[in-house]
Amino acid sequence: MKRTEQAGELGVAIMGQKFLWWGNILFTLSLRSGSAYKLVCYVTNWSQYRAGLGYFIPDVIDPNLCTHIIFSFANISNNKIIPGEWNDVTQYHTFMDLKKRNRNLKTLLAIGGAKFGSKGFHPMVESSESRSTFIKSVIPLLRYNGFDGLDVDWIYPELNEKPFFTSLIHELADAFQKEAKKPTDKLILSAGVAAGRQIIDNSYDIKNLAKDVDFINLLSFDFHGSWDNPLVTGHHSPLKKGTQDQRNSAYYNVDYAVNYWKSQGMPEEKIIMGIPTYGRSFTLSTPSPNPGVGAPASAPGTPGQFTAEAGFLAYYEVCQFLQGATVKRIPEQQVPYAVKGNQWVGFDDEESVETKVKYLKNSKLGGAMIWSLDLDDFTGQFCKKGSFPLLQAIKRTLDSANKGIRSWKE
Repeated sequence: MKRTEQAGELGVAIMGQKFLWWGNILFTLSLRSGSAYKLVCYVTNWSQYRAGLGYFIPDVIDPNLCTHIIFSFANISNNKIIPGEWNDVTQYHTFMDLKKRNRNLKTLLAIGGAKFGSKGFHPMVESSESRSTFIKSVIPLLRYNGFDGLDVDWIYPELNEKPFFTSLIHELADAFQKEAKKPTDKLILSAGVAAGRQIIDNSYDIKNLAKDVDFINLLSFDFHGSWDNPLVTGHHSPLKKGTQDQRNSAYYNVDYAVNYWKSQGMPEEKIIMGIPTYGRSFTLSTPSPNPGVGAPASAPGTPGQFTAEAGFLAYYEVCQFLQGATVKRIPEQQVPYAVKGNQWVGFDDEESVETKVKYLKNSKLGGAMIWSLDLDDFTGQFCKKGSFPLLQAIKRTLDSANKGIRSWKE
């Protein structure tokens, strides 16, 4: 991707020619998918099991909101890729129907995930032969079902597993390159990667990874949660360092993660910055009139009505929680939190996601990623701001006028 800066004049390269407009610009350039940035959206195959208004299937997706949608997750059996749920093949077909409504949409299949962990990739990664068996199963599954690529979500390789991860990515990239009849037909290869500095150091050979992936999806969230020790409140996706962040906790923010990946050799245009569509919640040890960041907590927050996971709320469940809650912002971290009784939840809203998108644009990153479509208020019935309010805010800000324009590159 290339960026030209707008400073009184704007240069846009079209078919090798450079056109300059001065002053007020009549912008008629049509960029694919309506945006020069990637907007990568994950969707989960277990959201179909949520009750009532939490029920989510691919039919619900507006295919014009994202440039790339990633179906999560596939599994591995006998060193071969297999569907993750009993009805995934049917869901693949519904998923591909989205392309009929947006011919520029790219669809990827994700392998791995948090529950799959590192163990799920073994023994497949442990020899060149087993990796070859896996890769030979990946390409036909993707092609047969109409996917445009694979997203590898190994969460997260241990230090002794780093060489296996590096080899897997390199061999996938090589196979995808060789299989393509022409460059535009090449399957996309992306990876979901950690944002914590220690995990980054342990897990990734970044310079080699940068050569092989088309882009990375930076999981720049879950910096704090009910796993913290000592257990105190903290926002799981702060944009910047907080006033209370000392020692290692100074690394636990989006800004540090982005700049660390860049400093270690990942090209900025290959970094797709993650934005969560969910909150992390805590049960306070003692209710307080003003429990900010760092307040003592005794347990994860109460499970949401639909997601039913302690310490976790979909954005639409956050909107439910906000009724009667006190909402405040953490000025230096540029994100909100809410308190009601003994419950404390940190989350992103339209204002904070717009701020994050402006940040990634100023940082010249490749775009934004959300986890996940099924956690935004996709029905529009909870937040009363239309369907997919967070995603809409992200897309709107990505599409808005900026200091420069990126040319599209898959």
